Amino acid sequence: MPSKDPFISIITINYNQLEVTCEMLDSISCLNYPNIEVIVVDNHSSNSPLEYLKNNYPWVKLIASPQNLGFAGGNNLGIKIAKGDYLYFINNDTELLENSLNPLIELFEQKPSLGVVCPKICYYPAQGVVKDTIQYVGASQVSTLTARNKILGEGEIDKGQYKQAMKTAYAHGAAMLVSREVIDKVGMMPEEFFLYYEELDWSEQIRRAGFEIYVEPRAMIYHKESVSIGNASPFKTFYLTRNRILFMRRNRSKLQFLLFSIFLFFITIPKNIISFLLKGEFEHIKSFLKAIQWNYFAGAKKQQKELFPA
Repeated sequence: MPSKDPFISIITINYNQLEVTCEMLDSISCLNYPNIEVIVVDNHSSNSPLEYLKNNYPWVKLIASPQNLGFAGGNNLGIKIAKGDYLYFINNDTELLENSLNPLIELFEQKPSLGVVCPKICYYPAQGVVKDTIQYVGASQVSTLTARNKILGEGEIDKGQYKQAMKTAYAHGAAMLVSREVIDKVGMMPEEFFLYYEELDWSEQIRRAGFEIYVEPRAMIYHKESVSIGNASPFKTFYLTRNRILFMRRNRSKLQFLLFSIFLFFITIPKNIISFLLKGEFEHIKSFLKAIQWNYFAGAKKQQKELFPA
């Protein structure tokens, strides 16, 4: 049961997006929660933003990573210095609102088994985006066969149709409040993924440890989706494909992974290659096949013992 106004560590990562990060930091002033610290991890940007941030945001704790450690690795640097009872991981391409935190804390007070809670996430109301279009109010379990799942509310106009806090299979990496107890019991984020699927893998670990994961729609945050890497790129194709397979290796039994692999090779791979060919996205084909190779042909046997759960 959290104490009154428990201390919250807000952790975010900057990578070559100083302007976006500053917009997020400016939005923190909207919060009506007093007991916070803010940690910015610079993931080895090509032009260091630390001097600018130090001069313009002196209240922010800064960490300079000597290399790009990815989403999990960067956040783990923040975890190591965080002093909070709870850690609020938010993407640097989000903007907070007045109610982006308080309802999350209140839910922890109500549910002793709660380990992680996310706010409702809406797409940032930029040009071409209807205000407020929902991105996330929960997620279904990843299918054992297809390795796909459904994001609840995605693309819906927010008319207040989601009002009650509800249990979800997976947290969303753009905004998740995690208890210190989870960090102590489960450990930090898995760094094997570098980018994408870390929060799904971590969510699996957290639930196996006996904690619950919830979404609290009374809290809300805006997300400028894919500002940092673009909406579609060969880079994104590689990591989404590689990590989807890696997630299945780590979180499903050998039999389940075999069934998934059969579906992958006979359905998913041909379908995706045809789709990329029709769009003329030849670099995406290279990235897609490279991700398959990484999992099945590039030292996969060596990784197998370590990746399969006991």
